[in-house]
Amino acid sequence: MRSRLSNLDYIGVFLWIVRAVIIIVVIWGTVASILDNPYSSRQWTDFLIFGIAQGSMYALIAIGYTLVYGVLFMINFAHGEFFMSGIFATSVFLAIPMSESGFLDSHPVVGLLIIAVASMVVSVAVAVLTERIAYRPLRKAPRLVPLITAIGASFFWQNFFRGLLGSENKPFPQIAALTGTFPFLGTEILKTHVVVIAAAIIMLIGLNFFIMRTRTGKAIRSVAEDKDIAALMGIDVDKTITITFIVGATMAGIAGVLYAIVFRQVHFFMGFIPGIKAFTAAVLGGIGSIPGAALGGLLLGLFESVGPSLFLQGLQIPAFHQLKDVIAFTMLVLILIFRPQGILGERLAEKKA
Repeated sequence: MRSRLSNLDYIGVFLWIVRAVIIIVVIWGTVASILDNPYSSRQWTDFLIFGIAQGSMYALIAIGYTLVYGVLFMINFAHGEFFMSGIFATSVFLAIPMSESGFLDSHPVVGLLIIAVASMVVSVAVAVLTERIAYRPLRKAPRLVPLITAIGASFFWQNFFRGLLGSENKPFPQIAALTGTFPFLGTEILKTHVVVIAAAIIMLIGLNFFIMRTRTGKAIRSVAEDKDIAALMGIDVDKTITITFIVGATMAGIAGVLYAIVFRQVHFFMGFIPGIKAFTAAVLGGIGSIPGAALGGLLLGLFESVGPSLFLQGLQIPAFHQLKDVIAFTMLVLILIFRPQGILGERLAEKKA
């Protein structure tokens, strides 16, 4: 008996208890919510549509994390600031003046295209500067060093744009063409949600074509596989890594525009929470996997939208709608416990020195 107790994996037992408790709580809350049935079918449809729209934005941001990790095996915690910088600067210098002049309402498509391109350009500029100045000199340093540098770069860009554009919230203009709803499956779907979902689908399809069908995309996949072999085959590794940052920042710049269209406020700190959630989405789907990042973002958005009403409503938790951030970060913990490699990730053996 003593030998069995001495050989018992207490940490494993504890984790199984945690898993069992979480499963029981989720099932209990879900069953109680279904029996109570506090929402109509239209409200559930609204929850799902908002979750898909929100998840689409997370997916676009998460792709930047997964691309950089796939190539450099580092977590770029400054990626949230790439997302923030483009739309924050563009809102102040372009969107708000265009709205005040009436150009944005009279030419909404052209105006949105100008805002989107400007947001991408600023995000890419910030990303390239960060890669060239902060990350490239540390390319062969231990992994902890670039990680700490990424956190420092995140704080730097936050305070840079705070000093440049101010610390108060800036209202993103409401575009007349995007107000109102479309009829959909017996309910009404906001036009802004339609734009977000459609734009995310187009960007993801374009990214898949770029990565899988172009020479540059093949170079990125080669560098991600083995930098030394890729260099021997004539691939410019530094240039390819810079292009990887450019692609990720482009997706983040578009995500910033979509975020501003939906929530209509921008500020210097807006990249932190969406950035952390997008990192959670990347881990959820399998960091290093582009389809995994897209799937993880979509699932996280759905969990945030539907989860409080489905899991927590039946538990009679006060102000349960304010706990969506708790659900997001609980998802990260659960994935690390149940499946550390993520949904579409592969479990790789650790390399021994």
